[in-house]
Parts: sequence; C-alpha cells; structure tokens
Amino acid sequence: MCLHQPTCPTAESADRDAALLVAHRPEQGWSLLCNGVLLFEDTGELLPDGKIIAPHRPGVLERA
Repeated sequence: MCLHQPTCPTAESADRDAALLVAHRPEQGWSLLCNGVLLFEDTGELLPDGKIIAPHRPGVLERA
C-alpha cells in the first residue's frame, strides 16, 4: 500500500504508528495511515485485518 521511499512500517510492525497520514478527520476522531491502519484519537487502532489494538496512552506520572 505504501509508495513512499523508504517504505513506511507495515501494519504488523511494532512501529506501525510511524507510517504517514493519508487521511485525517479530527472532527470524527480518526486518521488513516498509508499502511492501512486506522488510528483513533484515544490511541486505539484498527488494523487492516480487523484486529483491534486497545488504547495505549502513556501512564500518568505521580508526584512525590
């Protein structure tokens, strides 16, 4: 799917979020990456094969 040089990470790669945007709909809360991954504003993902990746926001640091 990706025609960039160098090619973007595949949807199966651990760094799949590094792929370039091909569509961005902030009013709907999603973006489509060139590897076919739908990335949601809550950091959840939908892979091209239908697999769901749960939101993975960074943890909140506690103050001492």
